[in-house]
Amino acid sequence: MFDIKNNIFENEIFYKGNLILKYKIEYPSIYNRCNKNEFNNYNYSKALKLKNYAETVLLKQAQETFEYNNANGYPIMVFELIYEYNITHNNNNIISLYADEYIFSGGAHGLTTRTSQNWNMQCYKQITLNDIFPNNPYYIIDILKSINNQIEEQINNASNQYFDNYCKLVLETFKLDQFYITSNNEFAVYFQSYDIAPYSSGIPVFYMKIYNKKFY
Repeated sequence: MFDIKNNIFENEIFYKGNLILKYKIEYPSIYNRCNKNEFNNYNYSKALKLKNYAETVLLKQAQETFEYNNANGYPIMVFELIYEYNITHNNNNIISLYADEYIFSGGAHGLTTRTSQNWNMQCYKQITLNDIFPNNPYYIIDILKSINNQIEEQINNASNQYFDNYCKLVLETFKLDQFYITSNNEFAVYFQSYDIAPYSSGIPVFYMKIYNKKFY
């Protein structure tokens, strides 16, 4: 197990005396390790890129929106960027996490985008789904079947809502890099908001067992 330190970029930006943008970007680094390792570099670079985006692109949009709203008597909007991560597995030289990036830039609500990382810390390389299923050339078919079965069960017990053509949408929007490993001998496959379900359903997540013991 690795000691993981939480780091934060955080700021509130004012324009003509008004708060128009705030951001909070959290990112992990391995504590008591050389900062030159790939895990730390990857996450620092990603956080710095988001910080620069907030202070350039998003700030410009916030300023333009402020000028328009101020000129037309509309309420002042505060743009927002929040990036938070959750470590889901930290054992056996494997670190897995997902991160949610929330951006509000006007409209009825903001949008959350999820990404994930699955690291083999012995070689500082990202794990793929193929690594989890080294002896199963049909693992994608098995995953898709499991997802559709779980959706059907959720619909039947009214625990979640999905679009009527969810089978087609699952096939079209499934991505090999949208997964993370948990601490329960499972991995989770997720979809983005609106991919297969309405916004009210949030980010759909489906859990499946891992039978490759190297990931326990």
